[in-house]
Amino acid sequence: MTEPASFSWPPAPIGTARLVLRESEARDRAAFVELFASPKVRAHLGGPHAREELERAVPEVPGRRPGLFVVELDGAMIGTVTLEQRDAERPGRLRPEGGCTELGYMFLPEAWGSGYAAEACAAALDWFAAACPGEPVGLCTQLANAPSMRLALQLGFTEVTRFEEFGAEQWFGAWRPVAPRLR
Repeated sequence: MTEPASFSWPPAPIGTARLVLRESEARDRAAFVELFASPKVRAHLGGPHAREELERAVPEVPGRRPGLFVVELDGAMIGTVTLEQRDAERPGRLRPEGGCTELGYMFLPEAWGSGYAAEACAAALDWFAAACPGEPVGLCTQLANAPSMRLALQLGFTEVTRFEEFGAEQWFGAWRPVAPRLR
């Protein structure tokens, strides 16, 4: 049985042409609340959470866990990229026994349409490929989420399966590193 990918955390900040991917800090709290309270951001992710509830529940330093990168532009958080273990019991598998590392991302609406998600996700995938050579990465998105579908294909994910979950048709794809990618 293949063990899930593991990596040392946190890595040094990752710089791209315009962004920095780094560990969460206390100054990111308001942006985390905004991400989870935004109806636009959460439209395909189960809906927004109540802002009042988030203000009470979000810790002083939110999102401090292995696999979660804060995406920073000009010193401010604009989103997150995650590389976390997918529950082996959920539909969508890259191995017969289930489970895999899964790419996820959320960006504030004002950051949409500028290529930041593609730039940040590509950097996170490059880092993962170096940290866990040869390990594939999964990605699941609703077919109705056209921007997320475009991003998955742009990043090189290929369809593995489709299934119904959370009341919507889901697309599950795989990314398999072959060689270091150019940014």
